[in-house]
Amino acid sequence: MAAKTREEAWALLTEFTQSPQLLKHALGVEVAMRAYARKFGEDEELWGVVGLIHDFDYERYPTAEDHPFRGMAILRERGWPEEMVGAVGSHADYAGIPRDTLLKQTLFAVDELTGLVAAVALVRPSKDIRDVKVKSVKNKWKDGAFARGVNRGDVEEGAALLGLDLWEHVGTVLEAMQGAAAELELDGRLAQGASGA
Repeated sequence: MAAKTREEAWALLTEFTQSPQLLKHALGVEVAMRAYARKFGEDEELWGVVGLIHDFDYERYPTAEDHPFRGMAILRERGWPEEMVGAVGSHADYAGIPRDTLLKQTLFAVDELTGLVAAVALVRPSKDIRDVKVKSVKNKWKDGAFARGVNRGDVEEGAALLGLDLWEHVGTVLEAMQGAAAELELDGRLAQGASGA
């Protein structure tokens, strides 16, 4: 069964997801997955597509009873390859799907971290991710009240699964997201909008 294209993935994502925040999260995970695919010599298109669709069902089916299980069923009904379906399901701890491939481990490792990195960018006066340094993330990491929805334990576990130092992992994800600042709307435009209001 042929892997699905980014165009097919984007069509699926936008069919189920309208929230700009969730779409930007999907794009952030996609660019982080592509960066790791290049780093590990893996299939960048496959890894990017998995990152893009990993939460495609979340807006419609946000409960633990439904997500990611409804999404996996939809993917299977539509003929998506099992490698992609299993990877999507594996990012949720409670799904009980073993993270037995580098693809699954990497998705788990980057998912929560992209949210933290974006949050750090959004509290900067410039609201520009290109101004964020690893040290900025490290400073916010220690503040449990900051981005409290981000499971830091999952981020640490993910880095360990990949055999990486936590801050090297943060640096890889940060650099990937900086390269997509415009797509993520973390290129300073939000600060310009606020100052013009």
